[in-house]
Amino acid sequence: MPMTTCVFDAYGTLFDVGAAAAQAAREPDHAALADVWPAIARDWRLKQLQYTWLRAVAGQHCDFWQVTQDGLDWALEASGLDNAATRARLLELYWELRAYPEVPAMLRSLRDRGMKTAILSNGSPAMLEGAVNSAALGPLLDAVLSVEDVQVFKPHHSVYDLVGDHFQCAKTEVLFVSSNGWDAAGAAGYGFQTAWVNRAGEPMDRLYATPHHILPDLTTIPELI
Repeated sequence: MPMTTCVFDAYGTLFDVGAAAAQAAREPDHAALADVWPAIARDWRLKQLQYTWLRAVAGQHCDFWQVTQDGLDWALEASGLDNAATRARLLELYWELRAYPEVPAMLRSLRDRGMKTAILSNGSPAMLEGAVNSAALGPLLDAVLSVEDVQVFKPHHSVYDLVGDHFQCAKTEVLFVSSNGWDAAGAAGYGFQTAWVNRAGEPMDRLYATPHHILPDLTTIPELI
């Protein structure tokens, strides 16, 4: 059965999650970030993800905005920063994350090939709307799907079910793309064809499934169809 639908994780895949800390660090009002923003960006993302997994296992769901704030608070404390204005600025910028430079052309190429395109994300609907609008990607997407519809974070199978429920397509018709190795593995175990966008050159996670493709960025995604 041919592929009909290409689905993307949002944060770290289409949108650069390090952009908020990098931008704030360039602003005079937040000069304290200048030397520590890479560590804050790394810790913020790590804790954000860890909190989704822990909440999913414990059955203590909250929306992604809450874990985003909680992760940032941990990262700021770990770096010895206690500045309410800097915290507020970092959270504000998270609603305006830039897309990676290859994203618009890649999505247009998929659409030109007749593919349906969508986001499937841990992000809350409001967060995703902000990111998509800020990056002007709305016209290039057929759907933006959030885990809030099932009240559990990825890689729970009910999250991946949202794709088939929305598009009425078989698993084998879907190419799922994520910058998170564990997410690409989870989707592969679910039955999707998957591509892991491994921008950082990380080792593969030792899990119950492995991604079908490993790419350095999103440029060649249309060639996989």
